[in-house]
Amino acid sequence: MTLKTGQYIRHAKYGCGTIVERDEDRTVVDFDTAGLKKFVTSIAVFEIAEGEAPKKRRASVRRRAKAAAQ
Repeated sequence: MTLKTGQYIRHAKYGCGTIVERDEDRTVVDFDTAGLKKFVTSIAVFEIAEGEAPKKRRASVRRRAKAAAQ
């Protein structure tokens, strides 16, 4: 199975997510409920999920500026 960046997948423990980055060593997935997780590509087990990834709300400019100031 060939997985690509941007593909919507399912993981047994973390549920559904979108592949953010993938190379021969590491795969980074942004899960819908668990956030970003890194996996060793050669041993990671995913299956292709049906449907599309839900739209994520982006942090507002004000919230990002406040976090940067702290």
